[in-house]
Amino acid sequence: MKRILVVVDYQKDFVDGSLGFDKAVVLEDKIKEKIEKYRKNNYEVVFTFDTHGNSYLNTQEGKNLPIPHCIVNTEGWKLYGKIADLCDENTRIFKKPTFGSMKLAKYLENNRYDSVELIGVVSNICVISNAVLAKAALPEAEIIVDASCTASNDEILNEKALDVMEGMQINVINRQ
Repeated sequence: MKRILVVVDYQKDFVDGSLGFDKAVVLEDKIKEKIEKYRKNNYEVVFTFDTHGNSYLNTQEGKNLPIPHCIVNTEGWKLYGKIADLCDENTRIFKKPTFGSMKLAKYLENNRYDSVELIGVVSNICVISNAVLAKAALPEAEIIVDASCTASNDEILNEKALDVMEGMQINVINRQ
């Protein structure tokens, strides 16, 4: 079985920076364990990086969310805590200027994975966007979101996002 783990936007600005929230901080150890488990089993692990430039506030996203974040090459753009040590120069990353990554979707499609698991933040924005793209790229693959490794600053939106993903035949695991 060909499997891949996608770590979505576990960057400083989403954890303890300009858009950070407490639930994101407590995900760190679970995300670290998940990455280590995948690597121990010789499965691929990739990362997405929310990536904006200095003109962020002039973009559509910036006009709707006027909080500068994940500006490329700033501290807030970097991976958070222990997770930063698990992404080196040999690790594939996908820089994305918006919620979902079309480059990631094409990569998944071209490599024909049997299983794609997504973890990270924010569940109701970037995680759901990339899960839907993964499902579109690989309609016969199992797409998984581990609810214990994702969160939102709004628990109601987190639950709604998990519900929507389940409705789209995305396997949401470890939901409490």
